[in-house]
Amino acid sequence: MRSQGSVGPDTAESSHFAAPRPARPEPPEPLGPDSLTWRYFGGWRGMLFGPWAGSMQNMHPGLGAGVEEHSQFFDERWERLYRSLYPIYGVVFDGPRAPETAAKVRGYHNTIKGLDKKGRRYHALDPDTFYWAHATFFYSLVVSIEWFDGPLTLEQKHRLFDEHVQWYRLYGMPMHSVPASWEDFLEYWDHMCRTVLEDNKATRDVLDLSNLDRPPFLRWFPEGVWKLIRPPVTAGFLWLTVGLYDPPVRELLGYRWSRPEAALHALVGRAIGLGTKLVPWRYRYHPRARAGWDRAFGRIPADTGLLETPARNLPPLDRRDSPMHYSPKVTTRHRPTTDSS
Repeated sequence: MRSQGSVGPDTAESSHFAAPRPARPEPPEPLGPDSLTWRYFGGWRGMLFGPWAGSMQNMHPGLGAGVEEHSQFFDERWERLYRSLYPIYGVVFDGPRAPETAAKVRGYHNTIKGLDKKGRRYHALDPDTFYWAHATFFYSLVVSIEWFDGPLTLEQKHRLFDEHVQWYRLYGMPMHSVPASWEDFLEYWDHMCRTVLEDNKATRDVLDLSNLDRPPFLRWFPEGVWKLIRPPVTAGFLWLTVGLYDPPVRELLGYRWSRPEAALHALVGRAIGLGTKLVPWRYRYHPRARAGWDRAFGRIPADTGLLETPARNLPPLDRRDSPMHYSPKVTTRHRPTTDSS
């Protein structure tokens, strides 16, 4: 029994002296089909931005060092690219399961750390480094929309910026690296391009397409024919990439760019944008993104299992248990076929 003068947890005295419980933060809300990001992200035409996004990411000192010392990307360039798109797009299109996908993506970076060649410490989960990778995805979205479809309004840019913040919250990373507004983001991007990014081996490896294997959708091409057309094809990809760079980045990497090239580059982008409108709407999207739309519109049940990469894109057997790799369990649906794309 309590003594007459004791104070229990249910008394007024106790409530007066008890510390208030901190409010539990609201869980981040995934993006949905009403967002501009859903409308424009996850399209096949974005594959043209692969060398741009990869090189821009790798120019960050910490990210480039991690790629140089921990990645075997260039041993299986196409497979790595194709399978990586599934979780990357899943963070946007997986609906209520997007936070789980984001946590997995974050987890792939836990062990990527060390010292670079200049003795600087790096970690893929350093907030500034991790946000830079996300910033390239966001800014490539903005640049691609304007290259393919024409200028965005200021209101649309603000909306896309706010959505990219909402998208980034799903990773559970500290938010202090994220600019406060679209205008602040432009200043951040310019600062990164002018004073932080570096010309390094990881960047040059991305831009070196001289030994690029046949893309999966050209596997039916005879090898001899691919070797003949590869030089002009890869030169064209590099030219498209150089045209997408900000001027300080082109200068850093030693590329020149003329006004006639800029005009032709803009025409090429608009022509591709118009061409993609001839493709049925659903099939402009990557399968993971398309599945998100299908769940949202009721074409498939909302609890349908998430679409994972096919077996043909999985890492080599000796890397499938690595914590750095997205390597879903192979099911009947993922059995390899004669189509290696």
